[in-house]
Amino acid sequence: MPLYSATSHSSIANLCNYYYILFMSYIGWLLFFSSLPTKPVGNRVKVWRKLVKSGAVQIKGSAYILPLNEEHIEFFQWLAQEITGMGGEAAFVRAERIDTVPGAEIVALFKRRKESDYQQIAKALDVAERRIESMRPGGAMPSIRRLTSQLTKIQKDYDEARRTDFFSAASGLALETRLAQNFSALQALKGIEKESAAYTGIARRSVEAYRGKRWMTRRNPFVDRMASAWLIRRFIDPAAMFEFIDEAEAPAAGEDTVVFDVTGAEFTHAGDLCTFEVLVRSFEIKNAALTKVAEIVHDLDIKDDRYHSTEAAGVEEILAGILRIARDDTDALDRGMAVFEMLYAAKSR
Repeated sequence: MPLYSATSHSSIANLCNYYYILFMSYIGWLLFFSSLPTKPVGNRVKVWRKLVKSGAVQIKGSAYILPLNEEHIEFFQWLAQEITGMGGEAAFVRAERIDTVPGAEIVALFKRRKESDYQQIAKALDVAERRIESMRPGGAMPSIRRLTSQLTKIQKDYDEARRTDFFSAASGLALETRLAQNFSALQALKGIEKESAAYTGIARRSVEAYRGKRWMTRRNPFVDRMASAWLIRRFIDPAAMFEFIDEAEAPAAGEDTVVFDVTGAEFTHAGDLCTFEVLVRSFEIKNAALTKVAEIVHDLDIKDDRYHSTEAAGVEEILAGILRIARDDTDALDRGMAVFEMLYAAKSR
């Protein structure tokens, strides 16, 4: 007879907890002890916040505990050094077990902490969920966008809580399912398929017809122009060269000139599609990795959180850093294209 039946999140979580407790009986725990001068009070608060953020829980008075792994060892090492620098004392020890506190009781401490975190997230999700359920297809897009932003914030809070959920609390698994269901409901409300159909009027272009052209775009390239230039050189013309113009000086399209991401240009925004997406559709370039890159570019450029891309903020930070160190527009564009090449390679794994 099987030891369990995988019929629900809770049964899976219980099984995981059982084996994790068994595992911890062999691997062990880390116990952290510290003391700080009474003043300044801010130092005590700073240390406490770091311990809470790490997922550590308080046990038997002033000791804090974490499951034993290399990441937690390194965290305690740095924290001990920081406390010493504040004029305090700190130490941590490894323990295979704690004789006076059974493993199951320690696990319960961690789970109670996470249940409290998840309860706060669930309250916020309850509000968003009621608003989503009250809407109907065809509702006002600004409302849907605000809801998407709200749901994305809840997702980020959940991801942060989940990072230190070492024992897979049942309420966390339930929240994960609810979040996925609500994102799906919002996607349906946005009518993505309907919007896509509206852009079937984008003219199809032949790659061969656009080789050997002069590609022009606005000065100070950022997300959409960097990504579009990468797409052009990667999929349309490997020898493509780029020039920069003021938008007011954009030349009329000629046989040897292509202008992109400029108002009225041959390739520019269409509806709520960014220039990068328009180029993808115009040249009918299709693969899964490129689709993922397009979602990130869309969220960064259009800022409607349509795809709630978790990588978007990090990519934007890197591109912003490029603008700070680039010698000129050409250097910035080249560095930006390198970032999108690496991103595409990562998505192609």
